[in-house]
Amino acid sequence: MITFSDVSKTYQGETVLGPVSGTIAAGGITSVVGPNGAGKSTLLSIMGRLLEPTTGTVTIGGAVVQHTATKDLARIVSVLRQDNHLTARLTIRELVSFGRFPHCGGRLGAHDHEHVDRALDFLHLDILAGRHLDQVSGGQRQRAFVAMVLAQDTPYVLLDEPLNNLDMKHSVAMMGHLRRAADELGRTIVLVVHDINFAAAWSDDIVAMRDGRIVVSGPAGAIMHDDILSDVFDTRVRVHDIDGARTAVYARPRNEVRTAASTQP
Repeated sequence: MITFSDVSKTYQGETVLGPVSGTIAAGGITSVVGPNGAGKSTLLSIMGRLLEPTTGTVTIGGAVVQHTATKDLARIVSVLRQDNHLTARLTIRELVSFGRFPHCGGRLGAHDHEHVDRALDFLHLDILAGRHLDQVSGGQRQRAFVAMVLAQDTPYVLLDEPLNNLDMKHSVAMMGHLRRAADELGRTIVLVVHDINFAAAWSDDIVAMRDGRIVVSGPAGAIMHDDILSDVFDTRVRVHDIDGARTAVYARPRNEVRTAASTQP
């Protein structure tokens, strides 16, 4: 379980997050959604100790994040940042091997190689393991970073926009991989995602944020309603049942609708 209590973040007197409090249950996928500037990545970064909170505390799996030794915390929670830039020219296997550093300090043993192989296989990267990152597609590179996180073998996984720069096909595939990681590997996955429909389709729970605050949180189905999403995203949203799934659609005001005939010269 992840708990956060009275967590806030202030920069030069301006509060960009909180204070917020809440609980994320162990197991499954929880998506954090909301418009730009809502505080999603800030909250996730504080959970993963990439940022220090101005106030408040975070506990993950019973460990107080701010007070737990780095090596110990790295065996409880793994974090994938939104932007991942590498200057070194690495193969996919070398990148994924970095996930074992908290366990072996860079000296991989047989047990570590097993975890690397398992993560490569799980993300269908085994046949690409020897390729350098600059020799594969953006989607394959993103999978490699997620494989690195899975190889770290932590019960909690935090992912900041893992669908960033992925097209629809690769976004669907990535969410499928994450769903399998939660169901088959027993990981608790928390991710920031912009597309509410991807969040609704694959998540167990959703935390919806706006203006540095949590507007609402709960089971995905309970969040997918016109009034809730319209309030969160500050725009008119309509939710429809499509093939048994709750799907949000941006409802453009009538005075903005242009018919094909009206656009003809």
